[in-house]
Amino acid sequence: MRDYLEGKLQKALPDLLKEYDMPAGLFPRDTTNYEFNEETKKLTVYIPSACDVGYKDSSVVRFFTCVTGYLEKGKLSDIEGMKTKVLVWTKVTSIKTEGSKVHFTAGMKKTRSRDAYEVVRDGIIIDKF
Repeated sequence: MRDYLEGKLQKALPDLLKEYDMPAGLFPRDTTNYEFNEETKKLTVYIPSACDVGYKDSSVVRFFTCVTGYLEKGKLSDIEGMKTKVLVWTKVTSIKTEGSKVHFTAGMKKTRSRDAYEVVRDGIIIDKF
């Protein structure tokens, strides 16, 4: 006999991201939970501790314990709680996908290879965001 939860069972975050044409490994592996409102498209991702994630293209993204944004097909916009290193740590405001590319807007647009973000990676805990 199976237990049924109220509402529908939540997909794993990488699966949700793939469904919206975003790289599966965008968030750290130990992301504990997320909330996604299908009507407003608001995504809230909970991460146990602020951390840096290094990707295979040598880029580093810094995550706060709560990251929010609006998830649409191929785009995460109005992001709060995420930074990337562009000489200095700069707030990431949106991420768009386009074929094999991922465009990060952080003060200026920075295009990176999408396959660098397809594998879910571990975050390295940092003292402050």
